[in-house]
Amino acid sequence: MSQFTNVEISTKANIYFDGKVTSRTIIFQDGTQKTLGIMLPGEYEFSTSQKEEMNIQTGILEYKLKGQEWKSIQNNGIFYVPANESFSLKVHSVVDYCCSYLPEGN
Repeated sequence: MSQFTNVEISTKANIYFDGKVTSRTIIFQDGTQKTLGIMLPGEYEFSTSQKEEMNIQTGILEYKLKGQEWKSIQNNGIFYVPANESFSLKVHSVVDYCCSYLPEGN
């Protein structure tokens, strides 16, 4: 989806890794949330509190979920991270992403 309508946007940025990863939170009318962000080249590790869908819009990265091998995305792709897990990223070019926070059971 390239556009969202009828949403609230948090003006305060989420800033990680000394500004190399940033995002803004959008909140839908039903209360669900997504973040839209940018990652600069580098290596990062994140942890989740709920299941996440990482939708890579542009850019090149590798990702590694717990117990799995490294996988690559070039310019467009999706991966899912289970709740209460960590994952690693190797970002090779500027990445534009949308992270969806999924309710349990999805």
